[in-house]
Amino acid sequence: MRGPLDEKGSSLMATPVPLGLQGAYALGQRSTYDELRTKLLDVASELLISAGPESLTVRRIAAEAGCATTVIYTMFGSKEGLAEALYLEGFERFRRRLAAVPARTDPFEYLQSLGPAYREAALAEPGYYSLMFERAIPGFVPSERARTLARAALNLFDRVISDCISAGYLTPTQPRKIADALWAAAQGAISLERAGHLPDAQTYTVVTNATINQFLVPQAH
Repeated sequence: MRGPLDEKGSSLMATPVPLGLQGAYALGQRSTYDELRTKLLDVASELLISAGPESLTVRRIAAEAGCATTVIYTMFGSKEGLAEALYLEGFERFRRRLAAVPARTDPFEYLQSLGPAYREAALAEPGYYSLMFERAIPGFVPSERARTLARAALNLFDRVISDCISAGYLTPTQPRKIADALWAAAQGAISLERAGHLPDAQTYTVVTNATINQFLVPQAH
């Protein structure tokens, strides 16, 4: 049977359900929550760089963000909860920057294009980076769950490396093994660059390319 909407070329199944006032209100509340959460994390990240880890008090962050301290406790539970949220937010921002790199038909070209994006992500937001990799907050140790989620944010490298192995570019092995070696090389160069020992991206490019080359199959040279 054809319903009245079918005669106009539409399907009853495809008709969107009205959101309604309650649903619209819920979406608005969620959006406001997300915006405030992002603002609080950015304020904390900026304080970490400008005023040091001792500035990361709930009272100081609330004052800078223009909200009550109870808001921070409600969202993050404690100062430690805020630190872990900052840690995870930093990796999420890395993930988004890597995901924004246009995919390539050739997986090896795609892998090579991810290298500069990783460096740019590391240098773009020093507050987050210092917490993620340099223990900027004394005494803060990410939970096992946070570490697992942090590494998962870089899974794009694992997937692209797996594609490179399937395409015959890289030696058959666990993609994570290659990804972790590449990660270690990248982090070493970035740390030296951030400390002022390297003037530009040249060494980063050399060491990351050299790491990938260690896993190239002979005919891929």
